[in-house]
Amino acid sequence: MNLREAIEGKEYIIQEIQTYDEELDSFLFSLGCYSGEPITVVSHMKSGCVVSIKDSRYNIDNQLAEAILI
Repeated sequence: MNLREAIEGKEYIIQEIQTYDEELDSFLFSLGCYSGEPITVVSHMKSGCVVSIKDSRYNIDNQLAEAILI
């Protein structure tokens, strides 16, 4: 299951991040988005979703949301 399919307000644990871009991987890691870390979808939007990671909120696009498996 990926973040686009997640229920708003429910906490999930990141299982895997499927990107093939090392820069994107390191960017997500700097946000605290990596395997084993809790993540919550705050809201879904047409272009992506707002997520909460370690008490911070980030807006991510649909392509990235599909790459984050929970």
